[in-house]
Amino acid sequence: MRGRWKAIAAVAIGGALALSGCGGGDDGGGDSSEVEVFSWWTGPGEADGLKALQADFEKKNPGIKFTNAAIAGGSGTQAQAVLASRLQNRKPPDSFQGHAGAELLDYIKAGQIEPLDSFYEENNLKQAYPQQLLEQITYQGKIYSVPVNIHRSNVLWYNPKILEDAGISAPPASIAEFITALKAVKDKTGKVPLSLGAQWTADHLLENVLLGDLGTDAYNALWKPGGDWSSPAVTKALTDFAEIMKYTTAEAASTDWQGASKAVVDGKAAFNIMGDWAYGYFVNPAPNGLGKKPDTDFKYAASPGTEGTYMWLSDSFTLPRDAPHRGGALAWLKQVSSKEGQDIFNPKKGSIPARKDADKSLYKGYLEYAFNEWNKPGVKLAGSFWHGVYSNKKWHTDIDTAVGLFLQDRNVGKLQQALVTAAKSNAQ
Repeated sequence: MRGRWKAIAAVAIGGALALSGCGGGDDGGGDSSEVEVFSWWTGPGEADGLKALQADFEKKNPGIKFTNAAIAGGSGTQAQAVLASRLQNRKPPDSFQGHAGAELLDYIKAGQIEPLDSFYEENNLKQAYPQQLLEQITYQGKIYSVPVNIHRSNVLWYNPKILEDAGISAPPASIAEFITALKAVKDKTGKVPLSLGAQWTADHLLENVLLGDLGTDAYNALWKPGGDWSSPAVTKALTDFAEIMKYTTAEAASTDWQGASKAVVDGKAAFNIMGDWAYGYFVNPAPNGLGKKPDTDFKYAASPGTEGTYMWLSDSFTLPRDAPHRGGALAWLKQVSSKEGQDIFNPKKGSIPARKDADKSLYKGYLEYAFNEWNKPGVKLAGSFWHGVYSNKKWHTDIDTAVGLFLQDRNVGKLQQALVTAAKSNAQ
């Protein structure tokens, strides 16, 4: 989760790909004796959710043997390396996890996964999922994965006591207010204004600053073919990013997101911008969480400048070409795309369903807030580039490299030029 298109394929990846040798379709058939499901769901919450999904799947499909092929570590990095080797050697699992959106492009280009349009039609999924979401996971008129959940990237977590001590009456609603608040925390409290972790958390911060400064439409436009990364508006956003980085800690890179988020609930840092998986970490009891109390130990809001926009990412499952047990794979996709399956999984995972018809009563605390925001009339969607929605793997790496160099020299001009070059070389 942490630690990756019609509107957005138009938006994110353009129309240049001819999917040679990638016909097929998804109209049933194939071996239904078993199903091997490949994921990186091994951590607290997600492993519990997968176990519950498996139990329900086996109850509904007693003739199908379920094999959990989850691989731990690296927020999916290790799993994706193993998966790449298996696909290259033409030994695919029956279904594998991937972030919905442009992260799947490499698999699409290589003809390694099948389009799922007839599966969507047969299971009435185009009515079940929000239209904006369908647009943002469609590439050249086809859909290649089934979203299981939705996480939100643009969440500001903050310590209410530190804000009170700094004289800040409400969470900052714009990037300008955020910078002012960071300065107030530094000057008046001596606490860390903004906690940051490993380098990828700086990439995560960058996407939030870009969205907060540019607004939803201009942010989304960056990922269209010809998106203008050289504009004065982007320069302003990157300048603000550089200013915000002055209020983070020099030793931040020594910890991952958990340490950075924990600093807020422990009263050591005022703010942290992190995806909503942090909520489960905060409130779950030990040993899987910190056992902290909402509204006392922490509060949350949309990241500065992004109220009304849901910067989303989604775990999804695919149908590999030449899946050994195709019938079993389709049965699994039916399970994870169903209302019942998503309501079984997401309360345990700490995410919300992608479907519109989920049982709202199952989602409490932050999840109730997220559920309402996702389903709010008029909500705007923006995809998380860091978590696979808007950038393919190479573009993702190129941006990370640019940010890494920026963290060394703090040169905004070089950062912007690197981002311009990355966009041009990864035109999708």
